[in-house]
Amino acid sequence: MRAGFTHLQVLVFATAALSGALSIPPAVAADADHGAVLAKRWCASCHLVDSDQKRASADVPPFAAIARKSDFTAEKVAFFLLEPHPKMPDFHLSRSEAADLAAYIGALRK
Repeated sequence: MRAGFTHLQVLVFATAALSGALSIPPAVAADADHGAVLAKRWCASCHLVDSDQKRASADVPPFAAIARKSDFTAEKVAFFLLEPHPKMPDFHLSRSEAADLAAYIGALRK
């Protein structure tokens, strides 16, 4: 037998290498602490974003109330934040920033 690889060995090796190269890395968990920083910077002028805040707009829900909604999911909030809305400024959030904000809001659920 000649030194080298058979067609089957090459195919198995190529398949393994390709599957490793194309694998999707595990999702990075959203960072609620970073979401709190973003909320205080961008959202606190309208929403109550934490219990220490004293003032916000009267016609917008506090983050804790959003978190307590029966149909609340962090995914739903993150998708909502990525869509521009007439009543909200468009902050051009990245997906990770939207996920972080949603994780922070979810952390307020009690």
